Amino acid sequence: MREVIITDLTRFSTDENVCTAVIDVQTGECLRPMPYLTSANCKELGMHPGGILKGNLTFNPVSENPHVEDASHSNLEFHGPCSSEKFLQVLDNSLSQSVSEGFGVDFSENQKHIPHDQVANCSIITIKISPHQLSIHEDQFKPGKIKASFTDNSGHRYNYLSITDRGFHDYAKEHQNDGRLYEVTNLIRNQDFVYLRVGLSRVWSVGDRNGYWLQVNGIYTFPHFHEEIRTYG
Repeated sequence: MREVIITDLTRFSTDENVCTAVIDVQTGECLRPMPYLTSANCKELGMHPGGILKGNLTFNPVSENPHVEDASHSNLEFHGPCSSEKFLQVLDNSLSQSVSEGFGVDFSENQKHIPHDQVANCSIITIKISPHQLSIHEDQFKPGKIKASFTDNSGHRYNYLSITDRGFHDYAKEHQNDGRLYEVTNLIRNQDFVYLRVGLSRVWSVGDRNGYWLQVNGIYTFPHFHEEIRTYG
């Protein structure tokens, strides 16, 4: 049996299922419970990033690169929130210095995907940046869509990435609908630092580009975050 901390709770285009990722408290391993948990499961248990799960999680014997975190699960039980200190420690222990280092792939300017035939280290990483290196804004090409742009600590800029962080996206979308998206940016800018969980989608084709697309799975600010988005405990 493992004790793990939920680090990602990500949305799909439909609301039936959610994708979760967790980090084992003892080993530091990142796992993705498969099959996906349902939204009803998460709501019933009160699950959120920073929450504690206990149960059986076993890496799949055969995984498809780069989604090496896929794991079968059984008897998962939610054990409430961990402390902000513990969540911070889990994120710190999983840090990569840059997106390229984390995935083991050199990204060219404006590149937002890893080609389907290219090997990557994994499909989820953590990076730590200054709040001023992150912006939340409307997609200039798709009005109504909220995107994230950030610069990692290598100086590489990643523009207009999808925000799949379920709690953060819903919070930002509500403020956008009210014409108050700037309040979300102000909230971030008033913190000391930001941890981003950057993930890769399943294989997907956009025009002639077929591969695994970068997305922002988690946006966590410290020392504080808004309770409407999530609670660390």
